[in-house]
Amino acid sequence: MTVPARQIRALHTTDTITVYQAFSPAIAEPALAAGRFVAPFKRERMTWIKPSFLWMMYRCGWAEKPGQERVLAVEITRDGFAWALAHACLSHFDRDQHTDRAAWARQLKTSPVRVQWDPERSLRLGALPYRSLQVGLSGEAVHRYVDEWTVTITDVTPTVRRIRELLRAGDERGATALLPEERPYPLTD
Repeated sequence: MTVPARQIRALHTTDTITVYQAFSPAIAEPALAAGRFVAPFKRERMTWIKPSFLWMMYRCGWAEKPGQERVLAVEITRDGFAWALAHACLSHFDRDQHTDRAAWARQLKTSPVRVQWDPERSLRLGALPYRSLQVGLSGEAVHRYVDEWTVTITDVTPTVRRIRELLRAGDERGATALLPEERPYPLTD
């Protein structure tokens, strides 16, 4: 089976999609206790959500990078995710998507959501020949994410550490068995 060059792959239900974020314990612990993002999480900053578990592992180095020691699985509504995509702008100019750089720059300046497609990652975090979506939320989108879209926040750091240990021990089969069951995410126009 051939994987499309750009495809959202995620853990999802009929009502939700799971995205991942990595934070310091100072941000993760209050969020887990409250069941939503609270201070010191900053709504004023752009926050990036990733539907791909392995892309998140690449970004946070299996929860070993400073400030990214805790990995959270954030289940959000599909309606919220659809809103984000409908209000998104590519984070880079693409002549197939924009009439010119000035039009793209105007859209980028006013959009509360940015999207970018980065190489998906293998279990060993090597780049794969197809892309994975990242979604950057700012302004109104962050407020909606925190106040309306978030259904549950789960600390998956123990699973991340276990997968890391299995990989270091050479047990790729055991590590693979612990990965979330991501599948293509259906999009509407």
